[in-house]
Formats: sequence, C-alpha cells, structure tokens
Amino acid sequence: MTTHLVWFRADLRVHDNYALAAACNNREACVKALFIATPGQWKKHAMAPRQAAFLAAHLNALQRALAEKGIPLIYREVDDFAASVDTVAAVCAEEKVSHLFYNYQYEVNERQRDAAVEKALPDVACQGFNDSVMLAPGSVVTGNHEMYKVFTPYKNAFLRRLKEELPVCVGAPDVRAGGALNGALATLTFDYPQEEFDSTLFAADEKTAIQRLRFFCQQHAAAYEQQRDFPAIEGTSRLSACLAAGVLSPRQCLHRLLAEQPDALNGGSGAVWLNELIWREFYRHLMTFHPDLCKYRPFIPWTDNVKWNDQPEQLRAWEEGRTGYPIVDAAMRQLNRTGWMHNRLRMIVASFLVKDLLLDWRLGERYFMTQLIDGDLAANNGGWQWAASTGTDAAPYFRIFNPTTQGERFDTEGVFIRQWIPELAAVPGKAIHDPWTWADKRGISLNYPRPIVDHKQARAATLAAYEAARKP
Repeated sequence: MTTHLVWFRADLRVHDNYALAAACNNREACVKALFIATPGQWKKHAMAPRQAAFLAAHLNALQRALAEKGIPLIYREVDDFAASVDTVAAVCAEEKVSHLFYNYQYEVNERQRDAAVEKALPDVACQGFNDSVMLAPGSVVTGNHEMYKVFTPYKNAFLRRLKEELPVCVGAPDVRAGGALNGALATLTFDYPQEEFDSTLFAADEKTAIQRLRFFCQQHAAAYEQQRDFPAIEGTSRLSACLAAGVLSPRQCLHRLLAEQPDALNGGSGAVWLNELIWREFYRHLMTFHPDLCKYRPFIPWTDNVKWNDQPEQLRAWEEGRTGYPIVDAAMRQLNRTGWMHNRLRMIVASFLVKDLLLDWRLGERYFMTQLIDGDLAANNGGWQWAASTGTDAAPYFRIFNPTTQGERFDTEGVFIRQWIPELAAVPGKAIHDPWTWADKRGISLNYPRPIVDHKQARAATLAAYEAARKP
C-alpha cells in the first residue's frame, strides 16, 4: 500500500491544511503524520515559554483530531533542524513512505532544512505548499517583477488579485477507510521551558479558534477600525497566536470575514482588519525576497551606521516596565504577564526603546520573541523595523512618538494603565499620564519610578544620531 506522510510544522490544524488535504486525496493511500520538536533550534530562535506551552496544547489537540480521522501522529524530538533532516529520512524509511507532504516555511533556516530533506530523499516524492499565506510569495510583484517596497501599492495589487479570484479553502479530510483510531493517546511534550497561558484569551484547540474567528468577524470586525487603537477595549481579534502556530489559516480568516462583512474587499466594513492580514502577507513575502531580514539585518543599509547607546540598566527598565512612562510600563507588564501586547502598544514601546532610549532595535525584537505567545519572525521583524525606521515602508526616522501624548490619546482616562500599574491607582483622571507632576505639586511620594529620560532631550539626541548615520 502507498504510504503518504504529512510533516506538520507551523500548521497545527486539520481544516484548510493544503499538505494534509493533498496527502488524503488518494483514498487508497495509508496516511500518517509526523511532528518533530527541535528544542535546541527553538532556543536559538528565542521561542517564548508561553508559545511553547501553546504549541504543546495544540500539538496534543492535533493528535486527537487526526486520530478521529484515522491518521496516527508520529512524534520525535531532536535538537535542531539539522538533526530533523536525518529524522525525516529515518521515518520515511521505517514507514516505507512514497510521498512526503509539507507546507512551506519562508525563514532562512527552515528553507535550508527543507532543501536538505528533499536532497536526502531521492526516492520519495516531496511536495510543498504555500499554505501559510493567502497568495504565494512572488505572485504580487511590480510591473518589473520585483517585490514591492512600499505597503500601499502592494496592498492595492493584492486586493486586485483577491477580486479576480479568492484563494481556495479546503475542508478537513474525511475519516480514512480504516476508521478512527481507538485507544488512549500519549500526552506529547518536549524538553523546552513552558509557561502556562490563559486559555480564556488564547484558544487552546482548533475548534475554539474557529469559533472565536467567527465571533470576531460577526461581532467586532465592523467596529475594528474605531476600537483597535484603544488597549482598554477588547477591540482586536487576539487571533495572532493561532495564525503564528498555523491553528488558523489566513484564508479561513479571509473567507469568514467576507461571509460576515461582504464589502470588506471594497473598502467597506471589515476592510481595516483585512488590511492587517495583508500586512502579515507583506512581511512574509518580503522575507522570501530579502532573506537577510532573518539575520538581524536592516532593510535600509545606512541605518546600520546609527550609534546606539549601551545602557543595560535602561534596557532592563524597559523590559520590566520601570521607565517612568505609564503607557510604556503598562504595555510591557501586559507582555510579561500574558505573552501578548496590544498592537498600538507594540508601536509605542518600540518607538520608546529606539527613539527615546536610542537602544538597538534588535534588542527589542529579540526580547519580544522571548515573551510573545504569537511570536512570528516576519511580523515581529517587520514591526520593529517599521518603528526603528530601518525597514521597508518604515516610519520616517524623524517620526518619533511622544509616549505621554500617546497615552493621553489612546488611554485617556488611564483605564488600561491602572489595570497594569496598580501603584498609580490613586492618581486621578488624566493626571496619570504624567503622575510625578501631579504628585510633586501635592508633596506626594509615589511608589513608581521617575522618567528615566527626558523625551524632548532624547528626541533631539535621536535625530542627531540618525542624521549623522545618513552622512556618506
């Protein structure tokens, strides 16, 4: 009997999984699944312990879902991607595999691993799929067949493609001829630090993720444009962790959004959330064209000449939420406590690290990865390079957020700040954004640090550093 092997990586779902669907197309084939944990590689990539726990939960949920389809999941643990090449080859030999199916990953190390696997399996038909995107990298390019460097024309070209033809969603496979697998399943885990995540905030299985996608598109997508910038409001989808682990596909998000908000493609209700999905594609496509983005390199070469400060104490204050700027500190405490941060706040804290403290953006990028439950190299790198003015379509280097006015604008009454900085609970109303001015006028001492930098002076120093770096 022909044996098909589906190699799962960052695609832990049975619905709309291109590799799984292709493997199951042949009703006569024996279909098996494989997952290889690589803790050493994850450590090099700074995977957050909460993301590891999220991955473990969904790996076990996937094992159950596959068993219901009559597909056993083979589990292996090795140190890194290099070792996984030999493991895939060994499993293929043991199981007499004729066809290997997997979904592409676009990062450099992952692409090198996949190339090595194909080379190691000359007698196995290997087939990969562009599954983690709506449109394949290279399919949205300029008239000169180059990757767009600016988001807006890319988005317009992307929308034109979607209007011509929507990407196809494929259903979950039918139960295999032998029926569902009976018997208890071993609990899968791996030798990597794990930290419990809040399943009320982040779906712990595929069925729940699909339900939350449907609920968001029905109840919140229309108001997303008005609510998304205010961290005290639950106005975002919180589905980023599911997208990063491949528990949901971007095509599922697109089709569900259009089912509930049919005018989203034409700029109507739901269009702003669709825009966020397209940003995700933009950064993924960029990474395939510019692999140096995976190697801590800036997109704009001259920005590597910026003379960054070396202030480990300031870096620690930023990481721990002790900068003396309430909106920054509340955001960092949210990240450290939950493994997630509201998108507006990601921009604010990144701007503060780079433009107020003049610390290398790569320090922030890596710290985020050590904490984020939704850690995704392309999106995280894209966001940090945008904030640092080092990337494609980045904020101009002279655009510098004022952290105090950002707090006043997006958390006017300090509701979010008080949630995460209880030591400021007694500071009334809008005074919370500049609490020491309020406290000093009243002779009150606060159990909260004073600002570690003066924003006006820091802004001037940053502008000077960037302007010096631009000089030939």
